[in-house]
Amino acid sequence: MFCINIEKSCRNRPILAFLNSNRYYNGIVMTESLSNAVLAIDGGGTRCRVACEVAGIVHSVETGAANVSTDFDASVLQMKSGITQIAQTLAVDVQDLTQLPAFVGLAGVTDDHIARRVQSALGLTRARVSDDRPAALRGALASQDGLIAHCGTGSFVASQKDRVMRFAGGWGPVLGDEASAQWVGRFALAEALNSVDGIQVTSDLTQKLLDDFGGSAGIVEFAGRATPTEFGALAPMVTTAAVSGDDVAGKIMQAGATYIADMAARLGWQPEVAICLTGGISPHYADYLPAAMQSEIRPPSGEPLTGALALAKEVSHEYC
Repeated sequence: MFCINIEKSCRNRPILAFLNSNRYYNGIVMTESLSNAVLAIDGGGTRCRVACEVAGIVHSVETGAANVSTDFDASVLQMKSGITQIAQTLAVDVQDLTQLPAFVGLAGVTDDHIARRVQSALGLTRARVSDDRPAALRGALASQDGLIAHCGTGSFVASQKDRVMRFAGGWGPVLGDEASAQWVGRFALAEALNSVDGIQVTSDLTQKLLDDFGGSAGIVEFAGRATPTEFGALAPMVTTAAVSGDDVAGKIMQAGATYIADMAARLGWQPEVAICLTGGISPHYADYLPAAMQSEIRPPSGEPLTGALALAKEVSHEYC
């Protein structure tokens, strides 16, 4: 995980004063209504959510995909759109929001350079920019010990013990994202092609895929241009087929669950430690996990945006 803290120190801090219902903070004039507010962004390959918590009330909006490694400029536009919508809702200037303590968790933030580019592009002055995994982990577990398997368009497995976070995976569709929705969709297409070669049984799932794409040539053509989101759109077909007893679909789901169990063990998971399955496809793996893990599955405490807001409050405590 890479993250960056912007202007953490309080150099040249002015004397705190209140005049005409305005709060002066590090030379920035903030209306009293936003004096304790925080800004949070949770962005992934499917959607981006932007939220501002003011006096205990969360105002949030949803925009399009925001993966800064696959399309930096488009991701920034989605985030700016969300911030602008929140500013309009609160009847404040966009600059009022970009000066707030903020946590930005985005798919595709793989190093400090990308984090700095995001901070600069959004004009954030007091922010921590990271990948999207910490927000998902904090949202699901709050401050409790446990493990999450997060499988949406992308995937990762993470643990939290004594508030220390550890992560495995999340390296994108080319080098990782096992058990994710796009991985499931891609796996299903590969198995359909294997059935054409006669090295995999033809099942209802593989036959439907061949029919839908017009045969093997259609599958190859689609795979050559498909985005992770487009691969992921095939995952519901696989999970539905698995429930119906399709052998190939069951094989795919078992492979994903085996990956989750293996990563959990490598992160030190032990029986009696809570497990949360987060993301769109994760809950479908529950019945394929080892019995010891199934018995520890718990519903998440909150969602990634909840975790992003909690981390934004930590950022606010980093400033004088």
